[in-house]
Amino acid sequence: MKVLKAIVLFVLVFTACKPSNKASVFLSDLTCEMAENPLAVESTKPRLSWQIKAPELRNVTQQAYQVLVASSEENLKNDVADIWDSGKVDSDQSQLVTIAKPLNAETKYYWKVKVWINNNKTTDWSSVAFFRTVPEASSLNPTWIGAVTKADSHLPEGRHYHTAIIKRSRRDSIINASDSLARKSILLRKPFNVDKTIKEAVVFVSGLGHYELSINGEKIGNSEFAPLWTDYDKSVNYNTYEIPSESLNKGDNVVGVLLGNGMYNTVQGRYTKFFVSFGPPTLFFKMKLTFEDGSETIVNSDESWKYSLSPITYNGMFGGEDYDANLEQNGWNTPNFDATNWNPVVIQEAPKGELKAQIAPPVTIQKQYDVKEFNEVAPNTYVFNMGQNLSGFPTISVKGKQGQTVRVWVGEGLKEDGTISQGRSGKPYYYDYTLKGEGTETWQPKFSYYGYQYIQIENINYKEIKVDSLPTLVDLKSNFIYNSAGEIGSFDSSNEIFNKAHELINNAIKSNFQAVLTDCPHREKLGWLEEAHLNGPGLMFNYNMKAYFPTIMRNIEDAQRDNGLIPTIAPEYVVFGGDFTDSPEWGASGVILPWMYYEYYGDDSLIREYYDVMKKYVDYLTSTSDNYIVSHGLGDWYDYGEHAAGYSKNSPIALSATSHYYYAAYLFAKAAKHLNKTEDIAKYEALTQDIKTAYNNEFFNLETKQYGTGSQFSNAVSVFMDIVEPQYKQAVMDNLLADIKNRGYRLTTGDVGNRYLFEALARNGENEAMYQMNNHYDTPGYGFQIKFGLTTLTEQWDPRKGNSWNHFMMGQIEEWFYTSLAGITPDMEYPGFKHFFIEPEIVGDMTFVKASYESLYGKIVSEWHVSDEEITFKVEVPANTTATITLPVDLSMHIEVNGKDFKKSNVEHNRPTYLVGSGVYNIVCKK
Repeated sequence: MKVLKAIVLFVLVFTACKPSNKASVFLSDLTCEMAENPLAVESTKPRLSWQIKAPELRNVTQQAYQVLVASSEENLKNDVADIWDSGKVDSDQSQLVTIAKPLNAETKYYWKVKVWINNNKTTDWSSVAFFRTVPEASSLNPTWIGAVTKADSHLPEGRHYHTAIIKRSRRDSIINASDSLARKSILLRKPFNVDKTIKEAVVFVSGLGHYELSINGEKIGNSEFAPLWTDYDKSVNYNTYEIPSESLNKGDNVVGVLLGNGMYNTVQGRYTKFFVSFGPPTLFFKMKLTFEDGSETIVNSDESWKYSLSPITYNGMFGGEDYDANLEQNGWNTPNFDATNWNPVVIQEAPKGELKAQIAPPVTIQKQYDVKEFNEVAPNTYVFNMGQNLSGFPTISVKGKQGQTVRVWVGEGLKEDGTISQGRSGKPYYYDYTLKGEGTETWQPKFSYYGYQYIQIENINYKEIKVDSLPTLVDLKSNFIYNSAGEIGSFDSSNEIFNKAHELINNAIKSNFQAVLTDCPHREKLGWLEEAHLNGPGLMFNYNMKAYFPTIMRNIEDAQRDNGLIPTIAPEYVVFGGDFTDSPEWGASGVILPWMYYEYYGDDSLIREYYDVMKKYVDYLTSTSDNYIVSHGLGDWYDYGEHAAGYSKNSPIALSATSHYYYAAYLFAKAAKHLNKTEDIAKYEALTQDIKTAYNNEFFNLETKQYGTGSQFSNAVSVFMDIVEPQYKQAVMDNLLADIKNRGYRLTTGDVGNRYLFEALARNGENEAMYQMNNHYDTPGYGFQIKFGLTTLTEQWDPRKGNSWNHFMMGQIEEWFYTSLAGITPDMEYPGFKHFFIEPEIVGDMTFVKASYESLYGKIVSEWHVSDEEITFKVEVPANTTATITLPVDLSMHIEVNGKDFKKSNVEHNRPTYLVGSGVYNIVCKK
């Protein structure tokens, strides 16, 4: 009812406050399938979006639009829409507008848009954007090439070898039985000739595990670890590049590809979490050259290519990388190189998975750090503090004699003697660089990364020569790699614990924002699924997840078993078995994520595309239930207490599992209703009610008004998921608060329970309790991590007890920062922030909060500041949206908006509430 009342009011406000025609209005941020100028659009009827910018106006809304789609930029400049002209469409839709005409595959299109806003005023045409549709699968016709066939490689069949359950002798036999060539990094090259003027050059490439592509000696793209990881038995990503014409010569040219193992082939020595091999390194390549005369030439991966071993003598995703500069072949990827002694490639068995365009952004080097401080822990042995725990690899610059080797160790922490410690994060992991002895040599790894803050290098001089016989380290950098999706949110406040927690959490998110959302960037590098939905709102407020969440769902679909089970990790590179494979709190991601995506982006495509995945998982949970009670799983993993961290100890595992069974069934019934699946609506709404009844009968104590053990998780999850019968809700909340207070405002929840505890409090008016529970420097809490001097969030509240110092699973407070302290909240009735709420909370002794979020429609800002005399608010609402602002102030206060008295137009929960259109609102509430 809150939204409906507000919308009636908005008509009155809007008609009384039309924008001036004199102020500028323009269009920006054109996207296709929510990506800017994408090169791999899978749909033949893609969706276009744009933002309306009106920085000087208020209440701007779109009344109509016109889209032109053309086959060339030149046509668009002349307003010739030879592909599609929408005509003037009376609509306020500026997001996900579908092109009505089916498009061709493997084709580049150009488009622009103009809109009509209030008073029938038209904007100028937007700038020109473009997109490229993917080829049809049959046209790729991939041929995979490499150094050795899978049959000759003697790599282990199957892919589920967990090192924890393999004896060392068996591990050694697996490695020794494999052909060493099958684990080596190789160089591949292909000369080709260009004798005409090129109009367009497009490359489709997949090098497994990872590749680096160059043409005429120049690296193409800026990816690290491309393509993104998948279950290669189900899906294989390829990347698309447009090659600039200036990168190609008239005459001789060469394609060069460097291949490494990645997650495709982890059968190496040193440390590894598991053995998985889908085959030896392999390459698919296709370049389509289109000439100005209309003719075409194709350069394919085929038997005409040649290969040679690369200077990378060892590469393992879990063990590190070695490089011998004496094995370099200068100019190997340029036209004049003599490859007479290179070997002919072999045609390899293709990966089993379907070749698919990579839709998520690449992982790239995002930041670089210099040495913060260093310590000579032993003669000529140095430990460098790079100042930031991160995922990545170092760049070293060294001088020395030919054949000298520099060994580089990296780690999160230090031993008591000041040397590197890898005991918690997986060892041994290191890099060896062998010098060629030619001045200053600079090197960084290509196919391995680790989580670390400290770098240890033995037997070196540092900057100045002390020992003539040792190499000298000239410079050292630390490279922070993570997905290039982009940061779109900001948060700042007067509370330093919250600010630092925000920083720690986001450094941990970035460290694990790789091909998948990993648990940690060193020991496992696995995509544990619970992190995606339990941290989902925080992820979406801080980062552009529009192309990334669909990739998670694709991995979930690939990982789902025939019986409907969604395992805890995706891709499922290793089968752990038991609860570590099958835990409802993890598997439920496959049902929860499509709804989160719809809520934040207004796009129901994941609900539509993965409807069957959702249904199969709910049916699977039903098959494991006993009278609608599910009893397996990990429960509230790592819940806090005197006990050792791990399986849920404070709360019944069956309560945790059944609550998520209920939630999955509820959301699936909602999906059935959303898609008008008549038979499923009735069936799954009934199932949802049956689970709810069984849950309350099994876990609710009518006398004490407690769930399960009366733990914080037991009560909070029941409230959050709306399982509690209305007449008992307040009593359950009172019990939850009593437990928190009795523990000195300390939590007892874990990885799963934190979000439900935080949001049960926040959504039920208990933000003061949230403030007290998190505003301290003790454990459990973010403050202790800050006090401990960490730069990333750790696996356990007390880092001295845990393993990884780079986990973001406990980072669920990010949702509270944005949706409660700043009060930026989506409206499911108008998803994608078409309408949203600004409902900030002033708590404790805080004096200000500043937050922003780049929504589909533009930037949303919510700020507040408290002084002795007044409380001020600043709200920015993007064009073509509306917001309901509810102020946390006394109704008796005098309120001014943009310098004018603003009468209280509505009241919600004894707070002044206003519905506003777009614009900037500076609100002053005088005490």
